[in-house]
Formats: sequence, C-alpha cells, structure tokens
Amino acid sequence: MTTGVVLLNFGEPAEPDREKVLDYLERIFFANADLEDAESEAEARNRAQKLAKRRAPGLIEEYEQIGGSPLNEQSEWQATQTGQELRERGYDVETYVAMQYTEPFIDEAAEAARADGVDSLVALPVYPLCGPSTNVISLDELDEAIADLEWEVTNQGITGWHKHPRYNQIRADNIESFVADRGLDLTDEDTTLVFSAHGTPEHYLEEGSRYDIYVDEWCSVMASMLGVGTYELGYQNHGNRDIPWTEPEIEDLITDIDTERVVVEPISFLHEQSETLSELDEELAADADTAGLEFHRVPIPHDDDRIPQVFADLVEPFIADFDPGYYQFRQCQCRDKPGTMCLNAPRE
Repeated sequence: MTTGVVLLNFGEPAEPDREKVLDYLERIFFANADLEDAESEAEARNRAQKLAKRRAPGLIEEYEQIGGSPLNEQSEWQATQTGQELRERGYDVETYVAMQYTEPFIDEAAEAARADGVDSLVALPVYPLCGPSTNVISLDELDEAIADLEWEVTNQGITGWHKHPRYNQIRADNIESFVADRGLDLTDEDTTLVFSAHGTPEHYLEEGSRYDIYVDEWCSVMASMLGVGTYELGYQNHGNRDIPWTEPEIEDLITDIDTERVVVEPISFLHEQSETLSELDEELAADADTAGLEFHRVPIPHDDDRIPQVFADLVEPFIADFDPGYYQFRQCQCRDKPGTMCLNAPRE
C-alpha cells in the first residue's frame, strides 16, 4: 500500500522571466482577493493583474540580483531525502513537491500521485508557523484538486508544526554555529538578536488566525534555548496592498536599535528565497548600514540532514496508521476540517 507524501510550498520563479513573474504574482494576488472588496471574480482578477504589473519590475530586479530563486531546487532535495528517510523506516511512499504559485502546481502533484497509483495521501505544508494564506490555503487547494479529478482517495493534512523538538534544535544549532563562525556572542550587550517573521495582513488576525501568537511563542522558546535574555521581533511586510499588516515592520525596528550590531534570524522560512536573499541581505542590510549597525544574517538550514527527518517524523503516524495523538497531534483549530491535525491545538 503506497502513500503519497505531498510537500506543499509557496514556490518562486527560478529565473527573472517577466511572463513567469507576472503569472506568479497574479496567482498570489487573486488567491488573496478577499483582502479587498470585489463585486465579481472578473473585478478581482483585473485587480490582481494590475497589482502584478505594478510589483513585477521590482521583483524581477530582485531575482536578477540574486540570480533567480533557489527555492524549487532546495524543495526538491528535501522531498527526495524525506522519501528516502521514510523508506529506510520501512514505509512504502512516493514524495511530491507541490507549489501554490509556480510549477509544479498543486493540481499537477495530485495528478502525478493518482497516475502513480498511490492509495492515500498525507499533505505537509513546508511552513513551520501556521498561517491562513500558507498552510491552510495550500491544503484547501489540494482538496480542490482531488475533487476536480473526481479521485476517491484518503487525504490527511498537517498544519502547524513549529513545536517539533527536533526542528527547534536544528534552528538553535544553526544560529549557534553561525554566531560562533562569525566570532559573535548573543549575550554581548552590544549585540541584538532580531527575529524576522514573514508578515501577514491584520485582516487574518482579526478573523481568528493565531499566526502572531505562534510567532511570539516560537521566538520566546528559541531565545531561551540560546540563553538570550532579550531580543527583538520584526515583520517582513509587503506594501503591495493598502491594508494594515503586522507590526513592527522589520525596517522600522532596525533603525531604532541602539547597539553596535544585529544578528537576524528569518524564522518563517525553510528555504533561501527572495525574502531572505534580497529583502534581508540587500534591503535590510542597507537599512542597517544607514543606521550604523553591523549586520549579520543567519542562513536558512535548508540542507541540514535532520530536516528530512523532521518531515518524516511529522508524517509517520499517518502512514503507520497509529493514533497521531500519541505524537501530540490534535485536531487543527486553524483549519477545522476532519483529517487536519497539528501540534498547536490545546488539549480539550
């Protein structure tokens, strides 16, 4: 009995091709059309096209600076290694990469899994901190793809998993290794640890998303693991829409820091991409320089050999067919649909 393990991700164009970038942006803006009022689908699509054309030149420039996004290549490695890890544990699996906004799209992954004759699916969004426009919507899109195929297959989803102990240890080890290599000390009064989280529209928080709560608790735990008493948290927001986002914005935060240097840890990502290689390494580094700060950005541990082990740990109870509650999984509150479980929901 073969299980298809679908690793859901955001996706990014691998090269600064204008048409691919426009298509990518249009998909993003249309998928989040509910952030603004629209009287019809046609109006929402028209707005998405206008927003994409406005954003495209700047994003293309970012991709040119970083030589294209490495996200897809890194995702493929993680999927391959996760499959190998699960097979070494004795499970019959096939792994699939499924992107929300670039190829291979989620519906393409569903088609591939059906063609391979898998008997069931387990879907894992590769976003450790659960949010509505990432974890939740990607699982919804996979359900829709399966329905469109009229495919009767068991599909279980995992949403929030930032509390996984091995994952937390990977991030702590990665930060400690980086600062040691740079000859830095996070407890030095002239050094500030800054956690940079991907921002989210306030609209989602008002609707009940607990994303900001997950961000706060993860930063607190990570600081404790690192032995750091104080730290700062800022959000990487996108100004493409005239709507309120999470605060404080990372750019504003940096300019107000009164130490000699900052060590920035991007907490929302498991791959290097434009948000790290351009927004942080280029734009935020320039802001820090203007503020007279020495800037250090912690790399993403995307190729740590333990990452596939984390993914395997997360999907294993669903493949082995024992009660996921044994691994502390509970029914997800962010996506209250049977078969969707997470490590975040409180005990009843």
